This record gives sequence, structure tokens and C-alpha cells, in this order.
Amino acid sequence: MGKVLLAYAVAFLFSCGLLVSGMTDPRRVLDFLDVSGSWNPALALVMGSAVLSAWPFFRYAHRRQHTWLGDAFQWPDTRRIDTRLILGAALFGLGWGVTGLCPAPALVMLASGSAYILVFVVSLAIGMRLVAWRSQRSG
Repeated sequence: MGKVLLAYAVAFLFSCGLLVSGMTDPRRVLDFLDVSGSWNPALALVMGSAVLSAWPFFRYAHRRQHTWLGDAFQWPDTRRIDTRLILGAALFGLGWGVTGLCPAPALVMLASGSAYILVFVVSLAIGMRLVAWRSQRSG
């Protein structure tokens, strides 16, 4: 029960951060990506702040064997840049550039009741299922 409550608390904190920073506004994200037009650098500041505030915790975590709740850390087992990684990054970037949304802000925005957001999240879920299905078949 403690792990579930902690997960909800962290998700709530993360959601609040997305809302306060304006990351749930697709227009703000698209303005950041529009470097030759109405470019808005606010997203770079949000990302930079996130990296700077998370960095000491990642450094701390890398020195430990287990999380504070006793689970083993699951770090990536490879640093290889392959076709799957590049294709996934390109698809993510394409979706981000077209919609101005990425998964976490879209999940936060589900509360808005917007059909646009709902279509995005349903499409995201279908894509995730397709990847899982393909991974099971090939692995």
C-alpha cells in the first residue's frame, strides 16, 4: 500500500510541475519547436531545470543497490544506438512536433475532457500495445 501511495504522490507532484510550467499547453510546446517563427525558449528552461534538479538524485541512486523501498534498480543494460532507438526517437519527435504533446502532459490533460487529448492517449495506448505485441513475437 505504501508503494502505491508513494507512486500517486510522485505522479501528483510531477503533474503539478507540468501544469505550473505550462508543459500541458500544446501551443507552448509548438512555439518552442518553431525556431524560425514564434520561438518561445520557456521549454528549454523547464527542461534544464528538470535536469539540474534530478541530477543529484540520479548520482545518489547510482551508488545504491536498492531503492528506498527495497526494490532493485533497473538501469538500462545497453548504451548502444541502434535502428530501433533512432526510429523510436524519430516517431516520438514527429508526434511531438505535430501535436505539441508528449505522453506525460497528455495524461495530465485527460482531466480536461478534450476529445483531442483523448484521441492522442488512445493512439498512444494502441502504439504501446503494438510494440509490446511485436516484441513478444520477435523475442
